[in-house]
Parts: sequence; structure tokens; C-alpha cells
Amino acid sequence: MSEIQRRVAIIGAGIAGLTQAIALKTKLKFHNFTIYEKESEVGGVWRANTYPGCSSDIEIHWYSLSSDLYPYWNASHGLQPEIQAYWIKLSKKYNLYPHIAFNTKVLSAEWDDAKQQYNIIVEDVSSGKRMSSVANVVISAVGILQVPKIPYEIPGVRKFQGTSFHSAQWPGSINLQNKRVAVIGNASSGAQFVPSISEDPSVEVVNFIRTPTWFNTRPHIPYSNTVKWIFANIPLVMRLHRTWIMLQYIAPPHLPMGDRAPQKKRDAMTKYILDNTPDRYHSHMIPDHPPGCKRTVANSGFLNSIYRSNVTLNFDGIAEIVENGIITKTGEMLLFDVIVYATGFTCESYPMHVRGLNGATVQGYYEAHGGPTAYLGTAIPDSPNFYLIIGPNTGGSTASTFTAEVQVAYVLQLIEPVLTGSASSFTVKATPTDTYNAKLQERLSRSVHVHCFSWRRTNGTGKVFHSFPWPTTVFWWLLRKPNWDHYTAVGAEKWVWARRREVVKNILKCTAVLTLLWLYISGSAQRILYDM
Repeated sequence: MSEIQRRVAIIGAGIAGLTQAIALKTKLKFHNFTIYEKESEVGGVWRANTYPGCSSDIEIHWYSLSSDLYPYWNASHGLQPEIQAYWIKLSKKYNLYPHIAFNTKVLSAEWDDAKQQYNIIVEDVSSGKRMSSVANVVISAVGILQVPKIPYEIPGVRKFQGTSFHSAQWPGSINLQNKRVAVIGNASSGAQFVPSISEDPSVEVVNFIRTPTWFNTRPHIPYSNTVKWIFANIPLVMRLHRTWIMLQYIAPPHLPMGDRAPQKKRDAMTKYILDNTPDRYHSHMIPDHPPGCKRTVANSGFLNSIYRSNVTLNFDGIAEIVENGIITKTGEMLLFDVIVYATGFTCESYPMHVRGLNGATVQGYYEAHGGPTAYLGTAIPDSPNFYLIIGPNTGGSTASTFTAEVQVAYVLQLIEPVLTGSASSFTVKATPTDTYNAKLQERLSRSVHVHCFSWRRTNGTGKVFHSFPWPTTVFWWLLRKPNWDHYTAVGAEKWVWARRREVVKNILKCTAVLTLLWLYISGSAQRILYDM
């Protein structure tokens, strides 16, 4: 592809950003791009989350790029170190490191409509030095799980004199031996590291749970050396294995509340939790909200760990954090050496200033629409050549790698005319964006997601901004190719004529095929009549 001085800026070197970069190189043969990464290595959440026991909730063969299957995973679900190593390996394989500006934070991107490009301001996080650059296309691959949430609403959070940190900022040098550890939160992260840190009987763990969560079984099944050899050496076996896993995720993820299926699911999950927890916790372990309203937690050892003598669950609520511990709402004072916050992430705000046409900003658009909002989770009105990977309402019961690959393939179709010089910019229109989101929110209003307080909703109780309410196959279908009528094109005369020529060519092809078919059928009919 002729790059004619066009440039792409990718924000974030996590799974989404690396997937986009690989596609630019392999699908479009385009190399004039830069990935801005505020940290010192690739991997995104898999670089950041190094807490003990960190692993994928999704089977790892499904949680891999379709173009780069890996036969040597150690188990059905990958651990953080090997997932991080996988993405480092891909970054080296596709020679992405020369394209990455590490320790560089994007502060702003502002569209210059006259020049049809973004003016980008970045900052070296080490020195504070600011630099500027330009790009014709900006692709946001920052994800939603990047800003750790500390519950400052709890009185005294800043008073604690011991060691405290968020699970996404786990200190590599921390030694918990002979320590009393408070864990605040019981969602995915907490349920993964509590079993790991409590394996040492000298570590006393108290897990404070405000809202119980639904668990399902998710055993980590080891792959033997024989299985790995088969995956590596017998054609199609690994691909078929991945396809079998995929088929389990493409069913409709959310059923209407009136169906009998949700109650059956609730009963089965209730039985699973009660069958696998000590009797003393039974009255506290079953959530009031329906399964699926919050993220279902994969039980890879947590429920078994609460049988240990050094693990205690506390449902009393936290009244205050003091210099040497926690005071519960029952008035009990508990002493701790360490507090770990497994309290999730702040997801409602866009983390940087992006300005498009007429002074419109991404964050302003979010606020005007009651929370994060986008067309197909990918494009935003008044934001030319700006695209989101893993954007609003793209979450579902599938692998985020699949979601990223679907969006990347869609984005490639939008930016190819720009990168080849056939067009200057494409901007999604407001009306189709509003129509799409109205249908999406109407469907979500009848789903389980509106029946609980959740980080997936604005301020916990407002608009559902994370989940995609239809089957995964629908998401793929909607993004298989752009509806160009939903976009405004600028400087696209060459592209328009090329499309018209393509339409005429296809019409002529169809006409030729139909003509030949008619001639064949007509000739056959005449021979039959002649034979009679």
C-alpha cells in the first residue's frame, strides 16, 4: 500500500492496540503508525495485573488471536505471566517495538478540519516533557479497566499506616508472611488472589464483602505434553478445539426476565455455591440480584479456600478505616498489617481530551448521552477518523480478543480509503448513532443488567454502558462491513468513483452470469423439445 504520508496513532499497547497494529501491517501493509503506551511494556491489563493467581476467565485457546494460535498453553485458562509472554512474543514476531513510544501518555488529540488531521500532545511520564505530533487517524485502544478505583467514600482510607494498595498495582516486593491482610472486595480479582495468598497458613486473610457475587465452576484443566504435541503437529486439531470453545459462547448471553431459564440458572448457581461453602456463610453467600446483572465470577479455588482456618469472610460492612486496621459497622475493631483493595475500576469517563468537529469532545458526548456511548461501540459523531476498540456496549460473554478482532476488521475498512489517499476523513452521523443506541438501550432495559447496582451502569444505577445485549454473532454481523450511508465522507471523490465502478462491475458480472444461465436453460429446453 502506498502510504502517501498518512499516519495512524494508536493509544494503548494492550490487547486491542496490538491487535490493531498487527492488522495494519498484515492486512493493509501499512507501517506509518505509532503506538503510544504510558507504561514501559506491552500487554495492557496483563502487564498491570500481576497479583498472585491472576488468570483469564475465558478458555485461553479462545482468548488468543485467531491468526496466532498457540499450542503450548499449560492449561485451559492462562495465567498472567504466560498471557503477558504471549503478547510480548507477538510484538516481537510482527516487529511492533520500533512503533511503540513507551512511557508516553497521550494528553490530548484535537482535530484540525482544514488539514484533516489530529494534533496530538503527549507527555513523557518520567521527565514530564511534552511533545506534539500529528495523525490522520486516531485509534483509541485504552480499554475500560485502566483506572483503579479506591473506595475513598469509606471514612479514613488515607489514615491507614500499614501497607495498602489496589490489586491492579500489586507490589512485586510485598511479603505477606505472618501478616494480617484485609481484602476489600469479592469480585474477579479478589476471588483469584485470596486462594493464592492464603496458601501460606501464616497469612491471616479477612475478606470484606459488601455484596455477594454469583460463582460458577471454572476449573483450570492442565494440558499434557501429549495434547500440546497434538495441537502443534496435527493439522486443524487446535483450530477445531478453539472452534468448539467458541461455540459455547455464541449463544444469546442475556435472556428476558420473564423466561423460566433465568430461574433455573439461579437455582443451579445457588446450589453450586451452597454445596461448596461452609454452612456458617450460607445466609450471606447468595446475591439478591439475578445472575448476569454483575459479572459472574469464575471459581478457580476461592470457595475451597474459605474452608481454611486462616481465611474469614466478613459481611458486617466497614464503618471506618483507622491507622492500624478497620472498624466494622457492628463496632468491632480488627487489626491489619496490609489492606488490598479489590474494588474494580473507574470506567465511566474517557481518560483524555479528544476534540473533534465544532468543539465537540468525546467526554462531552458521553456526558450528553448519560454515559459512554458510541455507534457500534466504535465511532462517535463529530469525531472524524477517530475509532474505539473495546468501546461502549461491546462487553459480553465472549473473549475480548474476539471483540477486538471484529472491531479491528471493521475499522480497517473505514481507514483504508484514508490511508490510500482516496478520502480524507469519515465521520459517523448522529442519527444512525442515536437509532442504534435507542434499540440497544431498549433491549438492555429488559435484561438482567438493570436489576442491580453495577460498575457497568452510569453512577451504578443509570445507563448500562458496558454490555452488548444480543448474541455475539449479531455483533459480528453488524460490524462485518460499514454501512457507508451512516458516514459523512470528506475529500472522497476518488473513493466515491471507485465504489461506483465496483458497483457497475458487480452488476455486469451478475448480468453476465444470469445471461449465461438463461442461455443454458433456454438451450436445454430447446433440446428437450427437439428430442420429444
